[in-house]
Amino acid sequence: MKCCPQCGREYDNTMSFCLDDGAELLYGPADEPATAILHTTGAVGEAPTRAQIHTTAQTPVGDDTGTGSFTAKAFDKRFLFAPLAIVLVVLLAVAGYRYLRPSATPGSINSIAVLPFENLSGSADADYLSDGLTDSLIFRFSQLPDLKVSPTSSVMRYKGKGADIAEIANALDVDGVLSGRLMRVGDSLGISVQLIDARNGKVVWAEQYDRKMADLLATQREIATTLTQKMQLKLGGDERGIAKKYTSSSEAYQLYMKGRFHYARRIKDDMLKAIESYKHAIELDPNFALAYAATAEAYNSMGKNPDVTPKECIPLAKTAAIKALEIDPDLAQAHSALADSLAIYDWNWAESEKHFRRALELDPNVAYTHVAYALADLSAAGKTGEMARELERAVEIEPLSMINNAVLVTGYIHARQYDKALVQAKSAYELDPGFPLAWHWLGMAYIVNGRYDDAVALSKQLPAESPWGWMSVVMRALAYAASGDRISSEKEIAVLRELGKSRYVRRYYLASIYAALGDKDDAFAELERSFEERDCYLGRMASDPFMDSLRDDARFKDLMRRINLSS
Repeated sequence: MKCCPQCGREYDNTMSFCLDDGAELLYGPADEPATAILHTTGAVGEAPTRAQIHTTAQTPVGDDTGTGSFTAKAFDKRFLFAPLAIVLVVLLAVAGYRYLRPSATPGSINSIAVLPFENLSGSADADYLSDGLTDSLIFRFSQLPDLKVSPTSSVMRYKGKGADIAEIANALDVDGVLSGRLMRVGDSLGISVQLIDARNGKVVWAEQYDRKMADLLATQREIATTLTQKMQLKLGGDERGIAKKYTSSSEAYQLYMKGRFHYARRIKDDMLKAIESYKHAIELDPNFALAYAATAEAYNSMGKNPDVTPKECIPLAKTAAIKALEIDPDLAQAHSALADSLAIYDWNWAESEKHFRRALELDPNVAYTHVAYALADLSAAGKTGEMARELERAVEIEPLSMINNAVLVTGYIHARQYDKALVQAKSAYELDPGFPLAWHWLGMAYIVNGRYDDAVALSKQLPAESPWGWMSVVMRALAYAASGDRISSEKEIAVLRELGKSRYVRRYYLASIYAALGDKDDAFAELERSFEERDCYLGRMASDPFMDSLRDDARFKDLMRRINLSS
């Protein structure tokens, strides 16, 4: 007879583990001393890691009754303060054979979604840690050649929501789901992680880490490396990926994570906060290439939004990207950021193309690279079919990304596929009606399809004085101009000029409005100002249908020549 040392339940001698709590069964009475099995995955000199592997059915994320979930109270007691001596690390033989064998065998996990880590610290100030850890793990897992990973933009919609694992896995088309919780208490950091096989609802692997904040970077790498080993995935042939150390400074890495947290919001104030965080990270580690690349991305985005004039930000983006490549010539994000700057500001199309292609060689699964390549380079080259395909690829990689779904509309409009543009615009809008770019490109799709009243009605949903309100004015002005309502269009132009006194207003849009009105002289006057400001959108004139009425004018050909394009 065997007994469970934890609950006392008796089993016959054919059983090895308790069906209630997973403890290893012992011969003899239940009151015999229990033998604790201690498993440590930390490297020599690191704080120990407590691990458990369960095979219980998975409950919805956030359900405190599930074996694979932790309540805040239990997390606090067991996770941060319980002595390691009472922690049982159990590896069920059957589960170990079934789930931890090589990925080539049937039933292995070959695709994964990393859900947003839950912040149990009791303060929103620690959100950057939980979100940053999620983003970092996704980034590292995405470097594995044999693993499909759902991108950050696809999983963040589940942040703070109790959702069924099976539903999430089905929506994201993955085999496994990794979830976790993070708690910071002073300088102490507690992280719990669990991997669920969504096909059968079983917890394959779970671990708890008690560390210091200073060990955050090493812990993040350790989690990724351990999970890779558990899943028996093959690493790539070079240093890119799981084990690569981007910085040795944990404090610098925390600042980088904080920067990524703000950058994801895409609002001017948050962009500035992101850049400030990256700046401090670089001060701590001048060789932190990833922070330089992130700085370049942020400055490029500010120029394209537009938040400030291109001359205020794009040269800074280019400088940061070049520095990143000096430190790490094989950093895909740095090649992409430099390529973006070279296209939207320098109009150096050959060099831009070279760096975009290198970025895609290094990492073809970064959706942002496909988006930037399409909008900055291929649109200017007039390769509208390829432009649309690159944007479609970005949506394939990140199907729930609002930005990707919205800008795909641009690709279809430039390719003159107006029916597809409207279908895609409606789909993007339905994903999130409050997302400004989805809203904007739905209006543009209405206009190219001749549905001017729908565009005007849509534009009135966003006040002109709101942060993205200038887009509503552009939409109305274009719709009125295309419909032949000159008086109404000119009123909106006056509003744009007034807004331009307090913020940067893209001249390219003013030129497109005048082009729709048939006022070529005014349109070219605005394009000249756009040229002087080095407007980030100017290269798009090569394929933009809103510029079609200007193409047969000698001034158009001359401007194309001056930005190193042929008409």
